[in-house]
Amino acid sequence: MQARPRPKRLLRKIAARARQKEEILAPVGPELRPHQIILRPMITEKGTHQSTHAHHNAYTFKVCRHANKTQIKHAVEELFGVRVEAVRTQQHMGKLRRYRFRIGRLTNWKKAIVKLHPEDKIEFF
Repeated sequence: MQARPRPKRLLRKIAARARQKEEILAPVGPELRPHQIILRPMITEKGTHQSTHAHHNAYTFKVCRHANKTQIKHAVEELFGVRVEAVRTQQHMGKLRRYRFRIGRLTNWKKAIVKLHPEDKIEFF
């Protein structure tokens, strides 16, 4: 049978949990504007296929690593004037590269696949 927890210990534990929740909910990185979130569209064969077919209607962008899905959604809606239905993100680790006798690493980056409303479209060309 366990002893009754001491009030001071219990209060410290509750305060620590509250601090952890605040740290989790706090935004990471600086405050970003829409043109800082969307860095560039990624024009690839797969991305072109997804954007041209009506049942996909998805576009791929290289985005800021600190941006979350809601920030990406608002940035695409503001920059391109379209309605966004869903956002999927992927984190990419930078590859190892050799230069002469040294090994370096390319930077990590983030990719977002944005699905638009069936009536909306983005024209890149």
